Amino acid sequence: MTAAPSPRVIALSNGADNVPEGAWPDRKLASVTRAELWAFVVAQPKGQVLVCAGGGYQQLMTDREGVEVAAWLNANGYSAYVLVHRLPGADNGNGGVWPADIALADGLAALEHISGGPLFLMGLSSGGHLAGALACQPGVTAAGVIIAYAPINANHRDYKAPKGKADYPPVEKQTFYDAWPIGIRAEPHGVPACPVFLAYALHDTSVPVEHALNFILTARDAGLDLDAHIFGQAPHGFALRDTAGTHVAWPNLALQWMGARL
Repeated sequence: MTAAPSPRVIALSNGADNVPEGAWPDRKLASVTRAELWAFVVAQPKGQVLVCAGGGYQQLMTDREGVEVAAWLNANGYSAYVLVHRLPGADNGNGGVWPADIALADGLAALEHISGGPLFLMGLSSGGHLAGALACQPGVTAAGVIIAYAPINANHRDYKAPKGKADYPPVEKQTFYDAWPIGIRAEPHGVPACPVFLAYALHDTSVPVEHALNFILTARDAGLDLDAHIFGQAPHGFALRDTAGTHVAWPNLALQWMGARL
């Protein structure tokens, strides 16, 4: 097994260095001590990619959905920056908790450190929701956003799928989902102006396919630039590892899509 790639770590807030739990390539951050940007830079990159790992806004799957994605992007000519964001509702170390929009604030801070070519946003699972929210912010100009198996809109209390699903704890997490339903035409502040690429699993029980279908209908009705791929036998969290189905094609599809927008 190869050793873990070593990034340049850029601190985005005060606090101690983050120390992931476990061993490469399955490390994760169950708590985040400070916001960081892990920079994996290549010479003469085609573009820059901010990578948002998932973890349900309660942890970060830093290897599977972060560092491995960055290494894959590097191998294909892109500089990659893995966002380590603080978690809404988590202990802030000062007797309180981080607010609902803390991950978004950390993502915006990270973008201030990325320059030098076309910018793509990429997120897996809850990281895809964050990437979508970042793409909607005033002043953020992206060549495109890539979202894989992410809870982008049907965790919002008005668009729940399945209907009647309980709110997510902590309250700050649910508040963030309610503030940013991505890809719902009735919520135009959450519809990215840039091109969008989606990769979803048809039978995903963690992130129902309604999240993607809602966005597809919005894109059709609003004339948006959207590529959507729904794989029949993919599991939730397929990332770059699961190759037991047609979803093995999604990384190359995403690269082709990115290349067409450089």
